[in-house]
Amino acid sequence: MEIILHIGESLLAILLLYYGAEYLVSGGMTVAARMKISSLVVGLTLVAFATSAPELVVSLSSALEGQSGLSLGNIVGSNICNIGLILGLSGLIHPMTVNRELFKLDLPLMVGSALALTVTCHFLGGIGRLLGGIFFGCILVYTVYGVIHSRKMMAEHPELAQADEDYVIASRRSIQLALVMVIGGLAALICGGRFFVHAAVYFAKLLHVSDAVIGLTIVAVGTSLPELATSVVAAIKGQQDMAIGNVVGSNIFNVLCIMGLTPLVKPISSAEISHVDLGMMMVMTLVLVPVLVTGRRVSRGEGALLLAGYIGYTAWLVSQAHAL
Repeated sequence: MEIILHIGESLLAILLLYYGAEYLVSGGMTVAARMKISSLVVGLTLVAFATSAPELVVSLSSALEGQSGLSLGNIVGSNICNIGLILGLSGLIHPMTVNRELFKLDLPLMVGSALALTVTCHFLGGIGRLLGGIFFGCILVYTVYGVIHSRKMMAEHPELAQADEDYVIASRRSIQLALVMVIGGLAALICGGRFFVHAAVYFAKLLHVSDAVIGLTIVAVGTSLPELATSVVAAIKGQQDMAIGNVVGSNIFNVLCIMGLTPLVKPISSAEISHVDLGMMMVMTLVLVPVLVTGRRVSRGEGALLLAGYIGYTAWLVSQAHAL
């Protein structure tokens, strides 16, 4: 009977994740249209920030409980998962053309923030309140600049909006309805992620999988399920800017906002974070640059390459857990 209940929980989680992502993407498009900003900027800010809510909760609560390793590891693991699993799977499902606007600020900022986190953890042994304040200040400036710049671009080139049929349809919805869709979609994503992790942990224990392996795999992916569902649904619907923007924006948000806000509450130590994990985050981030810049698209082959890298890294984590 218990098995049947957890199977039902898994199916409910899948439905919540799909429809939550559907409403978040649709509501996000309406917010973009009503505010006269591009869907790329909405993906980089509103959608990316919203889907990173689980990481924010986990990192803050872990820091308050004195678990700096879990707080920081959650962010490093999430950034690896965002590129390898989420963008890899999205590209495998539907090849995505890359918006040139990403190359001006967002892509360099994603690389710069990942590098800043890696260098800080390696040489300073963690993130104090001063550096956390600098990180958090950067995300505020980035968000305000992105919205202002996008409004200016859309005003100068109104034909960009008219060329996007989904954008035109979204502009006919009220902003109140859009906000309800965004909030409802986000709530469904968070609940779906929690149900999925709970059911997955049950089945893993049933198969006698160790707690260490569960934490390194299921729980790590669990906090990234909102990003996964949102990017995959956006890719299927042809909203490529939102799919790619969600991943790039989430990685920027994870470092500058979560690792900026959390140390303001309690400084973070990086003593428990492996150099291999930090190195993998940098490798995934740097590998993404030529994929986006040279090809101007994420092809199925490149998506498969990113996904294979993530699977290989996860397999290494599992082997290390068994070796302990």
